[in-house]
Amino acid sequence: MNRPLVALLSGAGISTDSGIPDYRGPAGLWRRDPEAEKLVTYAYYMDDPEIRRRSWRMRRANRALRPEPNAAHRAVAELERSGVPVRVITQNVDGLHQLAGMPERKVLELHGSAHGVVCTRCHARSRMEDALARVDAGEDDPPCLECGGILKSATVMFGEALDPVVLGEAVAITKACQVFIAVGSSLQVQPAAGLVGVAADHGARLTIVNAEPTPYDDLADEVVREPIGTALPKLLAHLSA
Repeated sequence: MNRPLVALLSGAGISTDSGIPDYRGPAGLWRRDPEAEKLVTYAYYMDDPEIRRRSWRMRRANRALRPEPNAAHRAVAELERSGVPVRVITQNVDGLHQLAGMPERKVLELHGSAHGVVCTRCHARSRMEDALARVDAGEDDPPCLECGGILKSATVMFGEALDPVVLGEAVAITKACQVFIAVGSSLQVQPAAGLVGVAADHGARLTIVNAEPTPYDDLADEVVREPIGTALPKLLAHLSA
């Protein structure tokens, strides 16, 4: 029996049960502290050393959280292990899908990874842990060790374009899938949100799991407002059956 290809688009809401705050929800970080958005906006980051210093302090604080995968992440990995073909397209940079057991090759990180660092001048890459060790040692804005350029996390900041290769793979998976589940995303950030429309246009069964209404709810075959930690495992268990 051929099992349907399941594509899952995950946003910040899937990780809130792991202690990672979302950004655009009713209690989201941007609503509580609009200035915080500057810390992840490329132009501000490159132009203002104080923004960079605050960004490094934020990364250091985030490291201390040491988030673990929650029931929703584990349910996705369990679906994949059950033999259902699953591909995760995530807007998150936390790596929790992989930590829960999803194979690296089956997770597309649209917005990059917070576990790496990249130089904005020479594009050398290194581990976030190594950069944070330098911050711990007193460097409040550590430069690139290769060329002295400005370092940033290996995430896509506001004002930066997504990796066209990763985006292309995400579009191909979206067009090919028979089931598309958008979970924990406000579906306001393009081009990631546009994948929902692509899925609907190509005949996929579309389910949206999110606490708040999204611009794409009218396209969905099913909209679920229950908490993600209970709703998604229930939904995916039905698929694996």
